[in-house]
Amino acid sequence: MPQLEIIIGLLVAVAALATLATRLGVPYPILLVLGGSALGFVPQLPSVKLDPELVFLLFLPPLLYVSALFTSWRDFRANVRAISLLAVGLVLMTTFVVAAVVHTVTGLPWAAAFVLGAIVSPTDAIAATTVAQRLGVPRRIVTILEGESLVNDATGIVAYRVAVAAVVTGAFSVWEAGLQFVVGAAGGIAVGFAVGWLVVWARRHLSEDPSVQNTVSLLTPFVAYLAAEELPHSLWETLHGLFGVPADLHFSGVLAVVTTGLYLGRKGPYITSSGTRLQGFATWELITFLLNGLIFILIGLQLGGVVEGLADYTVGELVYYAVLVSLTVILVRMVWVFPATYVPRWAIRRIRERDPSPPWRSVSVIAWTGMRGVISLAAALALPFQTASGAPFPGRDLIIFLTFCVILATLVVQGLSLPVLIRALGLEDDHIRDKEETHGRIQVAEAALERLDELGEEGWVREDTAERVRGLYTYRRNRFASRFDGDPDGVEER
Repeated sequence: MPQLEIIIGLLVAVAALATLATRLGVPYPILLVLGGSALGFVPQLPSVKLDPELVFLLFLPPLLYVSALFTSWRDFRANVRAISLLAVGLVLMTTFVVAAVVHTVTGLPWAAAFVLGAIVSPTDAIAATTVAQRLGVPRRIVTILEGESLVNDATGIVAYRVAVAAVVTGAFSVWEAGLQFVVGAAGGIAVGFAVGWLVVWARRHLSEDPSVQNTVSLLTPFVAYLAAEELPHSLWETLHGLFGVPADLHFSGVLAVVTTGLYLGRKGPYITSSGTRLQGFATWELITFLLNGLIFILIGLQLGGVVEGLADYTVGELVYYAVLVSLTVILVRMVWVFPATYVPRWAIRRIRERDPSPPWRSVSVIAWTGMRGVISLAAALALPFQTASGAPFPGRDLIIFLTFCVILATLVVQGLSLPVLIRALGLEDDHIRDKEETHGRIQVAEAALERLDELGEEGWVREDTAERVRGLYTYRRNRFASRFDGDPDGVEER
């Protein structure tokens, strides 16, 4: 079947399954993965192979970028400690624990077991954002989950590259692994800021036509990603020759994209018109839905091909391994989140005074929200087939299968049970975003009234006209202020 017909067919399936998900009241990534899995076993349908490089380049940068672009930098900064504990500490802990379990149970070599641990350690930005935003939980929970999923991909990819290199070469260096982590993170952030600054400069000097401005916006995540990932290898070779720095270092393209998105999200209102922002929001909303839909249904379609490579294992063994690894991933998160939340506050007075302990109900939701997705499957499919010696990559098919099972288990089990958990805990949306919008509208009305008084003093408007306009804006101010007991200053500043 021609590629164009396949793409059209996938888009039809995305629209149909997303509509069904809305009617059933479930997050659409779950139904798309399940629907794709079912379609993957239909014999008459053509096989659809997911190129991991395509995922890393075409899907990941724009999806991460738009999540970062619409993330509040103020909220992100306020929760950076919690986000860091999840995005770095939890990822490394999950990698080690999963590796130990898989090595003990399946007999996979330690290096290959660490590969699987690194693959399934990061949560998925798309799944977390999609599920959290539709459930109406307090804003801080959404901020932490989104921030974690934006940053932990970088930690997981660095750990993944180190583990794969250990399998392929048969050698492992703690110094090189630590250096790769530091260089990857610092370099990615630096590139992200540089690209963000250049984009701001370019957009200030380009035409103010919204179509031109938003074309630059669409190109930005790809520029940031490629600038970090494709830094000329000659640079590393030169540094290797001069200082003995490993020649295979990488900057983190993921962190570059996230940094650029956060930077431009903060600078955007100062460099673009309201018309550009409205058009850009609508454009990114459509692109995000299409890319989300395609990637999740493509994840499901990979199941048939994954199963074909597991003839050496019995069904019982595969089920046992899948359940064990999935439970390990879920339980490690639950065990990590509660101590990471409360122990620092108990131990350090400064943290306790600045940021009081959150309710255990909110912590429970964060502990249970650990869906995996795009980045995990792409990393698994990108595994090499052979090591440097020409031997087959140990356990490659099993690693891919277990990765898919973890994605399916976390998306379906946690995704479907999360609304039940939230209702049982009595958590509700705190409507902070609505309050901030209302506060902004009150300030706009008050600014209009102040300007109207100035124009009246200057004799620019007739008194009867000024009174009509003053009455209109006074009504608007009072109407919005009435939502907060009639106090225009009653909206909490955050």
